[in-house]
Amino acid sequence: MPMPVTRTVSSRRPAVPAGEKHRLSVIGGLAALSLDALSSVAYGPEAIVLVLALAGAGGIGYTLPVTLSIATLLAVLTFSYRQVIASFPQGGGAYGVAKTYLGRRASLVAGSSLIIDYVLNVAVSVAAGVAALTSAFPELLPHTTWLCLAVVLLVTLVNLRGIGTSARAFIGPTIIYVSALCLVIVAGLIRREPATPVEHVAQAQGLETVGALLLLRAFANGCAALTGVEAIANAVPTFKKPRVCRAQRAEVVLGALLGVMLIGVALLIQKFSIGPVHGVTVLAQVTRAALGNGPLFYVVQFSTVVLLALAANTSFGGLPVLAHLLARDNNLPHVFALRVERQVHRYGIAFLAVTATLLLVATHGNMNKLVPLFAIGVFVGFTLSQFGMVRHWLAERPRGWRWKAALNGFGALLTGVAAVVIAASKFTEGGWLIVITLPLMVLGMEWVNRAYARIGGKLELGQVPTPPRPRKSLVVVPVHAVNRLTHDALAAALSLGDRVVAVHVTYPDDADEGDSFVEQWERWHPDVELVLIHDAHRRLVQPLVTFLASVPETHVFVLIAEIEPEHAWQRFLQNQRGAVLARGVRKKTDAVVCRMRFRLSPVSGGREPSVRI
Repeated sequence: MPMPVTRTVSSRRPAVPAGEKHRLSVIGGLAALSLDALSSVAYGPEAIVLVLALAGAGGIGYTLPVTLSIATLLAVLTFSYRQVIASFPQGGGAYGVAKTYLGRRASLVAGSSLIIDYVLNVAVSVAAGVAALTSAFPELLPHTTWLCLAVVLLVTLVNLRGIGTSARAFIGPTIIYVSALCLVIVAGLIRREPATPVEHVAQAQGLETVGALLLLRAFANGCAALTGVEAIANAVPTFKKPRVCRAQRAEVVLGALLGVMLIGVALLIQKFSIGPVHGVTVLAQVTRAALGNGPLFYVVQFSTVVLLALAANTSFGGLPVLAHLLARDNNLPHVFALRVERQVHRYGIAFLAVTATLLLVATHGNMNKLVPLFAIGVFVGFTLSQFGMVRHWLAERPRGWRWKAALNGFGALLTGVAAVVIAASKFTEGGWLIVITLPLMVLGMEWVNRAYARIGGKLELGQVPTPPRPRKSLVVVPVHAVNRLTHDALAAALSLGDRVVAVHVTYPDDADEGDSFVEQWERWHPDVELVLIHDAHRRLVQPLVTFLASVPETHVFVLIAEIEPEHAWQRFLQNQRGAVLARGVRKKTDAVVCRMRFRLSPVSGGREPSVRI
């Protein structure tokens, strides 16, 4: 009779991998990667109004049509980047698309433009947030630069703890900001009259006519509200599994929220006939008209200040992943491909923080000096991404590929025109710097790629090497005294090579010290060959280099013994002889340099001194 089979079923959920714990959910992705786009509602509609106001009240009436055209472009971009996420789950956005379908040079242009935009986004967002703060508290104005640096430092530290941690920290402010703006829109649409009188400015002399050029400039200015739409597609690997599904949902939610808020604010601008007023933002005027001057007004303003400051987090989430991809393709130094604990690309975060800090210091935290540089780079990336997706549909030809290719082609046309108009209109306001920097970055990446190609050739990458065979080896140990350090160094050397030679350099004015060393050595008698080198010029490296050139062995190790201090401050007590020797031997010989650390502090487990090659 067969024995019954007993199965034990556990009701516990499987353990979540350590790496997944610090990845993003849909809501976390919105909080970590979309603050740039969502906070742009604070300045996107105002950018449109500032241009249309040149044509007076009649021009302001075109705010909604221009915004609807931008919302249409937003829908195209949202759909396109949703497809980019599915086609390129490894992340990279425009860079990944251009690399696959437009060639390596185009991908470098896309990558460079996105890096520029990420850096400028941090600088502009931080400067805008601090500007709003100093507007509320004028006594802080002299400390603008220091406040900007403090905000950059704070966001950097949060991101170094892991992007998942930073996302959780930003969920609350994001929900408050979106809810507050939705309240403004709903309340404003319900009202028949503004809650407070709307301030109207006098008509300026020499008004422009509402023509195609003016509308095109307004459209290009308003497209600043679309910066950040690509960040989710650039950072797909930072989402929890299923990564593609979560990233696509986050992209669609971002597009819907941004579109509703932009159109809603434009409706209220047109309904209440709001125009630019010195010292008061358009969003503040819209909020007053919808909610009045009560507590809700300050909630909206304060949440806007916070989101503008936190919008820099979009770059901290997207740029390190993009830099990781560029480094993996040998277009950036490989240090950017390193990822440490908590799934953090530490070096990408550090690069972003340093470059944004330099921009803020150079401009003294002045937002108006940074804004002209903004959005040029990202629209170059938009255009390349759209053209790349057209090539994708033409190559793959899935079901419904024709209308998808037509939609992406239309998007490429719109973003290409916007990129040209923005660059031309802002060229004299600082746009020239981007026009020059972009090709220089591409050339720099080409140089890095060629350097790695040469290194790969030397390493014979892609080839199967011959089986390794042991060779007779010599271990040379520079010695200066007979002590425990020398003992441990020779013991380590005897386990490394077939022949061990201790080398001691003597000088004419230290003859007594040399004689004393020889006497101690002979008394110790370590059964290791000792070579005495006399040098008349008190050189540290050259005598050892000359000796290494005279040995018959082709496989030579140089073991340099050094003290590992117990406390960090004790490093200032060291003479750095070991570091100087190591650099000189590496530079002037083919010997393998080993640096042995003798720890002054006890090591758990009682291990032997460590040897590092």
